[in-house]
Amino acid sequence: MDDSQAGRVVLTHSTHIPGLIPILEKLALHPQVKTLTPAVIGPVRSHSPKLQLRVSVPIQGGFKLIARKGKTAQEVFAITGLSQDQLKAEIATLLKSSRR
Repeated sequence: MDDSQAGRVVLTHSTHIPGLIPILEKLALHPQVKTLTPAVIGPVRSHSPKLQLRVSVPIQGGFKLIARKGKTAQEVFAITGLSQDQLKAEIATLLKSSRR
């Protein structure tokens, strides 16, 4: 795959945090994002009224992201050439535009 092609969102689970997939599909359009894979989903103690998506830790070839909404969290693995700061900025822009 060359850099001009859009990345892809891998849907291996049947359950996702509400609103997560549209954000990931928009993020996958960035030329340096190769693959976004939503993974483990589970309950958390605190409540997050709005969808949050934050960069967690580096992984080989990218970063692990944590999506949160309500009392649910979901891991998302991002394979990307973006730096951590660039990825944070791109996510912030997408979340901001989705709340308008």
